[in-house]
Parts: sequence; structure tokens; C-alpha cells
Amino acid sequence: MNRRRLLQSFALAPLAWSTRALASTGELFSAFGPGPGREPTQRVYAAGPPASILVYCLAPEKMLGWPYQLSPAALAMLPAAQRNLPMVGRLSGRGSTMGRERLIAMRPDLILDVGTVNDNYLGAAEQVAAQTGIRYILMAGDLKDSPEQLRAAGEMLGVQARAELLAIRAQSILDKAAQARGRSGRGTPPSVYLARSADGLETGLAGSIHDQAFTMAGARNVAYTPASTGVGRVSMEQLLAWDPDYIFTQTPAFVQHARRSPLWRQLRAVKEQRLVLTPMLPFGWVDVPPGINRLLGLNWLIDIFDTGRPSAQTDDFIVDFFRVFYRIDAPADLLASARNAQHGP
Repeated sequence: MNRRRLLQSFALAPLAWSTRALASTGELFSAFGPGPGREPTQRVYAAGPPASILVYCLAPEKMLGWPYQLSPAALAMLPAAQRNLPMVGRLSGRGSTMGRERLIAMRPDLILDVGTVNDNYLGAAEQVAAQTGIRYILMAGDLKDSPEQLRAAGEMLGVQARAELLAIRAQSILDKAAQARGRSGRGTPPSVYLARSADGLETGLAGSIHDQAFTMAGARNVAYTPASTGVGRVSMEQLLAWDPDYIFTQTPAFVQHARRSPLWRQLRAVKEQRLVLTPMLPFGWVDVPPGINRLLGLNWLIDIFDTGRPSAQTDDFIVDFFRVFYRIDAPADLLASARNAQHGP
């Protein structure tokens, strides 16, 4: 049977469909395609960046590759087995580069996608499962549900003990964030803006998956638009009107641009040295991707909003997070950059 006929035969096969619900937030994941086999899942294709980090933290030996291009600095931190995995391309969201025939040729036991769940993503998952005959799990990616994401994925991957360890750590970070938000001495929540692009005018909008680390740490995202969420563009005039307390960026070149620009220097965050360069290694601490890696950034942000800069205890937390979640050592220069993030490069 050639590949075309194989695809056609899978498209006609009946689908098994199921959901698993969280009592507080609705569906945690939806499953399409064949039910789980008797043998443990060994080959996992992560359909997008958040899923790849979830699998990396739980069962890195089961990854078939990275769905996005990691930086050389990020790869250099990872264990050799994961450093040398191929960049296989992504299946979910915009810019998909994974074709159906290539996906079948990779022979995954499971396709795992983590992030936004809506009718478009559900429909795409169902279609891929129908066309390939491969079990497809679409899991909600809200930061607040990280412990349940870890437990559910750990069950799918047959690493329940590892998942429970990470879930307990994740819950402790979420509990710390809840306590920080509830402290009466904090006063008015600080206002923040996330500058995602080289010119600083692309941002994660309020209510989107991209601003969850900030809001859970007790801040208010100024980039609110009632008509849309996700990533959007704003004008400099609008940003000047918002005049946030903090500006966070993931782009080192933007820090230099903002400090030289007469327009950006009008903003209080730039004038008062609250322009913060967020660490990005080995994965983004507050976004890019919006996965469980944001747990690290959440703890870091709590200290910034409480005292104006990370504390000495933050170093210990970072070292522990790297060892427990990533199973690598945190480099000394990364610890230093996390402490001095407001000074930039």
C-alpha cells in the first residue's frame, strides 16, 4: 500500500474521542484517534514548543525532535541526547511545517499539543488523527493548570512518579504566587508591558496565554484590547498613554534601542530603570514558549514585584528548578543575568 492509499484508509477509520475535565476550568485535554495501546508510549511527537518542553521535563528520551529551532546557547545547556535531536518542525498553530506523510513516516505513538484550545485547534487535531491514525492529545496550556498538565502527561507517557514530583513543585510555585497576590502590603498591582519584537511594539495582550506569568505574579498588563487576545501590535502613542511601571523584553537589542530612543525614554519604566530583560535560557522564563517553563519566570517575577529586584533566595530557586525540571546545572553567568536583568546587556 503506498502512502496516498495509507492516508486514505486512515481517513475512513473510526475515531475514538475522549476528554478529561478539570472541575475548576473545564476540559484539560481532548483525545482523538485510537485509544492508548497496551505498551507504554515510547515515541512522542510534540506538535508545538510548549508540548516539547512538557515532554522534555517528563520523559526526554521519548522525544522524536524539537518542533522549533532552539538557539545555540540553549542547545549547549541541554544533555547530549536532547541537544542532538533534529528540528522536526511544528504541526500546531501558524507556520506549520509538518506534512501528514512525513508525520506518519516518523512513527510516533502519540502526538501531544499543549496551548490554546478552541474550535479551530480541536478541528485540526481531529482531522490529523483521522488522516494519520495516530492518537492526538490536545491539552489546555494555562499556567495555573501546570500541576494537572504534568500529571496527565505523565500518565500518558508512563512516568507517573516523575510527573508527581514536578506537579508538587509546580503547585508550590503557584501557591507562592497566590500568597504574593494576596499580601495587603503590595498595594496597587504594578502595571507591565511585554515588548516582544525588535521595535518593542508587538506584545502579548491582556487575557492571553502570553501574559499569564505577569498577571499570576500580581501585575496588570496594560495592553488590553476588548476585541482580541493573543499577540498584537500597538502604537507608540498608545504605549505612552499607558506609561507602564515595568517594561519587560526578551530581546537584548531592544534594551539598547529603548535607552537611546527619545520616544522610549519618555516612559517611566525606561527613565527609572524598570526596563527588564527576561532570561531566555534554555527556554523563555515568562513566554516563548508559553509552557511550564513559565513557572521559573513566575517565581522570578514575584521577587521583582515585591522588592524591585530578585533576591539571594532566587538564585537557590533557579538552581533547584534547573536540576529538578531540566536535569541540568544553571550556569553562573545565567544566575548573574537574572539578578541584574534591569541593567540589561
